[in-house]
Amino acid sequence: MTFYEWQLYIECMKAIETILATERDFFAKVARAAFLNPFGESRDELDLLLAGTGAGDRGGVLAAIIARVAERTAVLQRELRGNHHRLPAADRETVRTVLLFDLFHRFLDSFDRLIREQAVGGDSPCPVPFAGGFQAAFAEAGFSETESRRYLGLFYQLRRAFYFIREGLAGSSPSLRRVREHLWQTLFTHNIRWFDQYLWDRMEDFSVLILGETGTGKGAAAAAIGRSGFIPFDPKTGRFSESFTRNFLAVNLSQYPEGVLESELFGHRKGAFTGAIDHHEGVFSRCTPHGAIFLDEIGEVPLPVQVKLLQVLQERSFSPVGSHQRLRFSGRVIAATNRDLTRLREQGEFRDDFYYRLCSDVITIPPLRQRLQECPDELGELVAGILTRLTGTAPKREVQLLRKAIERETGKGYHWPGNVRELEQAVRRVLVTGHYRGEEKGAPSGVTEQFLADVAAGGLDAQGLLAGYCRILYERHDTYEEVARRANLDRRTVKKYLQQAGE
Repeated sequence: MTFYEWQLYIECMKAIETILATERDFFAKVARAAFLNPFGESRDELDLLLAGTGAGDRGGVLAAIIARVAERTAVLQRELRGNHHRLPAADRETVRTVLLFDLFHRFLDSFDRLIREQAVGGDSPCPVPFAGGFQAAFAEAGFSETESRRYLGLFYQLRRAFYFIREGLAGSSPSLRRVREHLWQTLFTHNIRWFDQYLWDRMEDFSVLILGETGTGKGAAAAAIGRSGFIPFDPKTGRFSESFTRNFLAVNLSQYPEGVLESELFGHRKGAFTGAIDHHEGVFSRCTPHGAIFLDEIGEVPLPVQVKLLQVLQERSFSPVGSHQRLRFSGRVIAATNRDLTRLREQGEFRDDFYYRLCSDVITIPPLRQRLQECPDELGELVAGILTRLTGTAPKREVQLLRKAIERETGKGYHWPGNVRELEQAVRRVLVTGHYRGEEKGAPSGVTEQFLADVAAGGLDAQGLLAGYCRILYERHDTYEEVARRANLDRRTVKKYLQQAGE
């Protein structure tokens, strides 16, 4: 470095120190926000501080943050001239993170357009028209070409993860919010600094087990993980190396008998068994290098197949049926079940060693009844989402009519044994017939259990039977009129019985 260059450097550092003296606290908050889970409460609280505005919708708060960061970063970059790596250690990492935060949000709309285009474009990777501008902006900020390519892939992954988690698991209940927060950790760990430094290309070693009742959304959670893995950018083609539509493969294990299941998973060679007239590639062979396989209904897998799946998880290799050739598996394994694996293990139907290989990360999806108990308004949100998928739109009036029809027919505290999948069918049925009465089965309430016990014990007279039945109906439907209609009684009679029962 010449004397003149040294003088310029000293002047540059003085100017930067002047900027940091007033902005250091703000930049520290931005750097902290950059590594927080976007679905967590801590990020929401910090965002309000950074925005410098009152509470508002998330989009407005984020727009205010992006504008404030861009304004301050532009001033800082003019003085840095790409020399952030020469800053004192105390500021270097903070400034570097703030620059990355600004660059990510500068290209946010471009990533969103690419995600939408790729979803429509299918299995062939779409061109990335903004790649040149992205790399130029990184070079101007002082990052190397290698760093810019890696962060192009990482930023694409971050945005896909946010998109698929938000769109795939909508709802305001605390339990579902925790699921979204957990899914983000599944993709980026609880400490994204570790992920950025050590794990960004090693997450396939962390298998995922998703638990939950039928219809809760285990498949949506698996798809959010599977479509959000890291995909490298290929500068030769100007595209990412894979399409996220192709790097997630799902297989329902319960639909295949044992012999066919092995072939579906691992493939087979011609002549391996009667009817094997040609080679067949199983899902493990079809999985892309950066992809994921979703093994649904893992609790239904017979023990011999569990042994082979365990080998895949341990050795990352497998052999097709009828072959001794070892093939490499590079993807991530996601499994799901609605069965009690603890009981299956106790009964010897599920191997302990296989379980412990699967459960690097365990995610439990809450049932719909729990979500609605926590946040009754979530029913309207879900109905709006279902209506949008069915019709392309969700006018507020129609959503309210559908919600009221479902609540009127199923009643207050309905158990929703089929969960979100049942709700989807309920919306369809109300659209077609105007009615949905729901399933009669479900967990009885305390009132129902006590009434049934009294009936079984023969401890109720005719008036007690009617009063008890009216109380059960009122607990479910919440209006005297609906109880009267269903019990074929006068409204005043219903009111008298319920007042006697303390309702």
